[in-house]
Amino acid sequence: MPVTRCLSPHVPLPQSRCERLDWYGPRLGERVRVIAWTCTCLATVYELCEAGGQGFIRRTVRFDGRREIRESPRWRTATARVMWTALLSGLVR
Repeated sequence: MPVTRCLSPHVPLPQSRCERLDWYGPRLGERVRVIAWTCTCLATVYELCEAGGQGFIRRTVRFDGRREIRESPRWRTATARVMWTALLSGLVR
């Protein structure tokens, strides 16, 4: 088995029944705790975050030396973890 430097998961290609998430601009000045993240070797990185008792997914796309940060809707933390698992399974994007 080849040795890989990637320690975090990669997001798979979307499944045929993949649902689209709505993405919004980030809330500024908010204290956010990052719970989990995908591998940073790709241009798009996802993070499972919590803030103010709610959970959400943050998406960062890097291109031309810039970053575009977007966030999913806010959910109960249990729902956010379900959505994170769906993201890692290719069921939401």
